[in-house]
Amino acid sequence: MIFQVNKTKYHMQHIPKHVVIIPDGNRRWAREKGLQSFQGHVRGFELVMDLGDKAHEMGVKVLTIWAFSTENWKRSKKEVNFLMSLFSKKIDEYLEKALEKNIRIIHIGRKDRIPQVLRDKIVQAEQKTARFSKLHLVIALDYGGRDEVVRAFNRFKIKDSGFKNLDEESFGSYLDTKDLPYSNPDLVIRTSGEFRTSGFMIWQTAYSEYIFVKKYFPDFSVEDFAECIREYSRRTRRFGK
Repeated sequence: MIFQVNKTKYHMQHIPKHVVIIPDGNRRWAREKGLQSFQGHVRGFELVMDLGDKAHEMGVKVLTIWAFSTENWKRSKKEVNFLMSLFSKKIDEYLEKALEKNIRIIHIGRKDRIPQVLRDKIVQAEQKTARFSKLHLVIALDYGGRDEVVRAFNRFKIKDSGFKNLDEESFGSYLDTKDLPYSNPDLVIRTSGEFRTSGFMIWQTAYSEYIFVKKYFPDFSVEDFAECIREYSRRTRRFGK
């Protein structure tokens, strides 16, 4: 099966099933344009559904966006409060579009530390879209890779530690990504020119391909996304073979 974009053909089996975007550079984008930092965050979140549409068009099944890390709580109270308010507003918009386009919304990360109003909206969005499978839109909010592994181990310790041994396959059933059809990302894209992963999905991305984009996330277009998919399609994944 062949997929065509911009007159260049690629085999569908080379399209990544699960793509992660680490959307870095919102604040720097705003500062360089003489804007307040919150305007960079607003612009960044406006891109998410457009990227989701492009991902589905190209055959991607799971799109994960890292919205807020466990370390982001260290930012100023003013910025954190603004972000939580922005998330609360955007989740309403995402839900409306998800219901229209049959997109499933899934949250990964901690729910216990985010504001109750936002937490309730996230749970509602997950419940209302649970039957959809056109695209899985994963919002990583209050998420950290090490935090996830610790929480997964604690789940195992509480539930099953006295009854079975823990192996690689069974450990995956305790991770936040356990309900995804493709839990291990094929491709991770990080914007802003930073060459690090910041510990995102440190278990699941062991064999992921990485692309680091120089553009700040607010300037990252659907065509940039498509080019990342094309770059992925040109790579050969051997998994140690």
